[in-house]
Amino acid sequence: MTFDEVQIISDDVKMVGQKEKEKQEKWDRHFLNLCLQMCKMSKDPSTQVGCVIVGPDLEIRSTGFNGFPRGVSDDSRLHDRDCKLQHIVHAEMNAICNAARVGVPLKGCTLYICATDNGGHTWGGAPCMNCTKHVIQAGIREVVCYPFKDTLSKWGDEIRQAHKIFQKTGGVLI
Repeated sequence: MTFDEVQIISDDVKMVGQKEKEKQEKWDRHFLNLCLQMCKMSKDPSTQVGCVIVGPDLEIRSTGFNGFPRGVSDDSRLHDRDCKLQHIVHAEMNAICNAARVGVPLKGCTLYICATDNGGHTWGGAPCMNCTKHVIQAGIREVVCYPFKDTLSKWGDEIRQAHKIFQKTGGVLI
């Protein structure tokens, strides 16, 4: 094999790699858009979060949004911040529980997540520490999200710690 032939093969491999990357980015955008649709299911007056868990063959395994547990009325308690924070189930946990409820395995899956607020802003970031522990335990290997908020957040330090824990277990945050 000549140098020119090796160069052509190398260029072909790069082209295939670029096409695969573009294809994956297209799927990532698609699933993040589905997360935005899931956000609309949340009745939380301040922050709506949506989650989609996808299998290795790009099939949707589960979805979730932030809300109260099944059967618990989401009445005026949503407007009492302390009460809401005690009762609300995060979108990631809802998606994991929804899968477990019907026996859907999540090992090797990718979790997509995004959040919106009543101001129309969209953001992401690693799940909170509690959700991250459950994401790890469920066998989810990758989390894809929008960038974390630019504004100060009381959750910022916890999110950064959760991201580190996820990475230490071999998880990937995109």
